[in-house]
Amino acid sequence: MDRRQFLQTTAAGALSRTLPAATRSGRRVGLIGCGWYGKSDLFRLVQVEPVEIVSLCDVDRDMLARAADMAATRQASHKRPKTYSDYREMLRQKDLDMVLIATPDHWHALTMIEACRSGVDIYCQKPISIDIVEGQAMLAAARKYNRVVQIGTQRRSTPHLIEARDTIVQPGKLGKIALVEIYCYYHMRATANPPDTAPPPNLDYERWTGPAPMRPYNSLVHPRGWRAFMEYGNGIVGDMCVHMLDMTRWMMNLGWPREVYSSGGILVDKASKANISDTQSATFDFGDVKVVWQHRTWGDAPDPDPKNAWGATFYGDKGTLKANVWNYDFKPASGTPVHKDVTMELEQYPEDKTEKELEKHVAPAIRGHMKDLLRAIDNRSRPVADIEQGYISTASCILANLSMKLGRSLQWDPARGQVVNDAEANRLLRRPYRQGYEHPTPESV
Repeated sequence: MDRRQFLQTTAAGALSRTLPAATRSGRRVGLIGCGWYGKSDLFRLVQVEPVEIVSLCDVDRDMLARAADMAATRQASHKRPKTYSDYREMLRQKDLDMVLIATPDHWHALTMIEACRSGVDIYCQKPISIDIVEGQAMLAAARKYNRVVQIGTQRRSTPHLIEARDTIVQPGKLGKIALVEIYCYYHMRATANPPDTAPPPNLDYERWTGPAPMRPYNSLVHPRGWRAFMEYGNGIVGDMCVHMLDMTRWMMNLGWPREVYSSGGILVDKASKANISDTQSATFDFGDVKVVWQHRTWGDAPDPDPKNAWGATFYGDKGTLKANVWNYDFKPASGTPVHKDVTMELEQYPEDKTEKELEKHVAPAIRGHMKDLLRAIDNRSRPVADIEQGYISTASCILANLSMKLGRSLQWDPARGQVVNDAEANRLLRRPYRQGYEHPTPESV
């Protein structure tokens, strides 16, 4: 059975099965990965549903303990969740209805697939995977085990962006959209070059590394700095482009790009230990719509407004829409411009005011994303950022990195899940796993 047949078969099997909806009160939740965004996701969920946080998992025991202490203060029962260092042990308890996954990217696939097997529904952070075959396996697992899976591309649940989509893009007020520029000009790439050291005693670095190549421990890696290294993620394209590409696809009802081309590299900051690109452009060719990405972690952004340093600009023959996490601006060729700012909800949710490191302007989007997931779970339906949508956006970004590496354009065949007539590129769709870890495939789940 080839990959296409396998995915079709598992999808058909999943749709033929029905499961009773979980009760809306007392839904039991666990979190795998207790860092910055894991806690942000978890505590937004607590705000919109009276869930019980049953268990937490992390390989950093200090981070795990802090998250458990916070959870005890934030949930109605005030119970301190059980804590685990091994996600498999946590899932074996069979005491969860739902799990949130917020590990580094290189751990998404193994944890998500095991969660599917354990019979829970899932919220998984973006990008879904570190390589394309992982993503195919994750999609196959979700369908095979009939799990509802929401991906953390929460632009699809951002209130002011929903308004822009529903009142401007979808009604055709931009006219024919032929070009969308998506971009990130944050100086977010690590610039330091600290020496390698022994890992801190609170971190199980062997387990943290997992299926990734074993690098000497470096203080840049943990916590939160691991995106500086391609061993654990897909650089700024995998981190930031995936959001804006996914938002564009959602707003315009776009599927797969026909072709992807990317160029760039480490052009300016050659002193840092980071090995991700500091400059990169990519063209996602959707036929008569071209979506063009640019990131640059040095120099000035084209727009002096810092709120426009990360976003998307839609160019139509009847107007232009500039959209980001803070606001949107619609400038029609004739007529009255429209501006809309993000609506923060600090009075409705006062915990947002004091929660450390919370992106307050993003909190409403996360809450909306969680509400959408809960509706999908109760209805056994597909959420707005279903795993298949996450797979398409993630794989497209990975193709951009592969194109830059190979120095040529890549044509994608969605039905076969392969690059067209390019054996070398297809070999790169699956990264090697470290000894002791088995790379998942659609057939193995």
